[in-house]
Amino acid sequence: MDNEHPPAASPRIAFTLLPAPAMAALLDGDLAGAGDLVGLRLTDFFLTDRARWLWRYRLDQLAERPQDAPWLARAAVAQPRGEVVGYAGFHGGPDEDGMVEVGYSVAPEFRRRGYARAMLAELLRLAAADPAVRTVRATIGPDNVASLATVRGFGFTAAGEQWDEVDGLELIFEVPAGRG
Repeated sequence: MDNEHPPAASPRIAFTLLPAPAMAALLDGDLAGAGDLVGLRLTDFFLTDRARWLWRYRLDQLAERPQDAPWLARAAVAQPRGEVVGYAGFHGGPDEDGMVEVGYSVAPEFRRRGYARAMLAELLRLAAADPAVRTVRATIGPDNVASLATVRGFGFTAAGEQWDEVDGLELIFEVPAGRG
C-alpha cells in the first residue's frame, strides 16, 4: 500500500463542475489550462484515451442539449486533502421518466480506498436533491466486480442488460432517488 496516501476511514468527496471550456482544454491535451479554469490540479488521468473520449462525447452532447451542463462532468476531489481522485457525473439531466444515469471513474492510484463509494454517495445525494429525479441508473460490465459490489451496497437492483457500442454488454441497475 502507498504510505504517502493512506486510506481515509470514510472518504468524502466534493465535486467541481467541469464546464465546456475545461473539457475542450482537456480534449486538446491542455491539462494545466483546464486545471486553471476550474481551480484544481488535474492529473494525467484526465488525459487518458478513455477520458478524452468522454470529453469529446460530453462536448457533443452539450452542443445538442446545453441545459445538461450542470449534470455532466465533475472532478472528484478528496476532502479535506484536496487531491483530485477521479471524475464523475451523470449521462444527462433527468429524462421524461425522471431517470438519471451515473458514471464515475477513480484514478488507478486511488482505487480500493473507498473513493468510488464516496463518489456514488455524492451523486446519489445530488440526484435526490432534484425533485425531477425519481430513478438513478448505473450500467456496469458483468466482469467489473468492484463496481458491481459498489452499486449493490447502495441498494441498486438488477433491471436488465443492454449492449453498449463502446463498452459491450452492460448490466443495468436502478435505485429510487433518495433511497441510495
